[in-house]
Amino acid sequence: MAEITQQQVEEKVKTYIDPYMEKDLISTKAVKNIKIDGDKVTVDVVLGFPANGYKAELTEKLKALVESLDGVSTATISLSHKIDAHAVQKGVEHIKGVKNIIAVASGKGGVGKSTTSVNLALALSAEGATVGILDADIYGPSQPRMLGVSGQPDSKDGSSLEPMNSYNIQSMSIGYLIDEETPMIWRGPMVTQALEQLLNDTQWKDVDYLIIDLPPGTGDTQLTLAQKVPVTGAVIVTTPQDIALLDARKGLKMFQKVEVPVLGIIENMSIHICSNCGHEEHIFGQGGGAKMSEDYDIDMLGALPLDMSIRIGTDEGKPSVVAEPDGRIAQIYRDIARRMAAKLALQSKDYSASFPKIVIQNN
Repeated sequence: MAEITQQQVEEKVKTYIDPYMEKDLISTKAVKNIKIDGDKVTVDVVLGFPANGYKAELTEKLKALVESLDGVSTATISLSHKIDAHAVQKGVEHIKGVKNIIAVASGKGGVGKSTTSVNLALALSAEGATVGILDADIYGPSQPRMLGVSGQPDSKDGSSLEPMNSYNIQSMSIGYLIDEETPMIWRGPMVTQALEQLLNDTQWKDVDYLIIDLPPGTGDTQLTLAQKVPVTGAVIVTTPQDIALLDARKGLKMFQKVEVPVLGIIENMSIHICSNCGHEEHIFGQGGGAKMSEDYDIDMLGALPLDMSIRIGTDEGKPSVVAEPDGRIAQIYRDIARRMAAKLALQSKDYSASFPKIVIQNN
């Protein structure tokens, strides 16, 4: 029997193109070790993104590939994930307790951005990440209701805030600090200061991904985020409607101008399926997100249907991902979350934490 070489195993594994990174596992350095013991092969794979819902499928496919090699009787695939901190804008430092910040934005209101934000956060958590969400909409905070959380955050030292917890998600919102029906009659500088305080004064605890639910538009809040907040990536939410796409393009260009990588586009309310007869109808138009993706060479992360259960779930404080974890909608959100996190995993990493701090002492 011919002896199996590491190169043979690598070449075989290389034929598998990961659907989320859209690259092979060798070139992305996800394969950490290959051990050959006679006719038995062990492959250690460490993904750079959480993938609980995909691990069984990936393990099975890699096992079948390696066992198809002549001379291999058994292949063992060891699969795990490790989420690194990624690079942010120049001159902006990472926030303590947070590895990566992903901004969810839209140029226009009413496209389901907050609903998408909360479900993406819950989807990343279901995939195996530690997740936080910051509600950056000071004028119209909606995350407390969507997460089913009430009450005020604790402060252990009188100056910082403990994040609220719900469904294993850490969250912070101005909505926790004011009455739900109290209008925020503030000017721009007060709003941006409030946003900075909510972000920096919250004691985030080992968060892999902090989702920031931005208000619509490209105003003060978005500019503060782009200039002062260490953002590792942004996601644009739109509907197929021409007017929504027009505004979404503005949001996209804003992030490109300030050199924040746009991880992709999510098309919301892309199709309506009649609950009575099953008839499919493109109420807000068709293919808009895909065209925008093509025009700007940005990934289309996924499309969500116009479904009543999504609205009901967030209104009741039980978003789709936790209300029906095995349902079709939850699976779409989880697939989008994996794709988004995989795109981020391919970005350059932040190594500042690895460098030793030099201290000069006068003796």
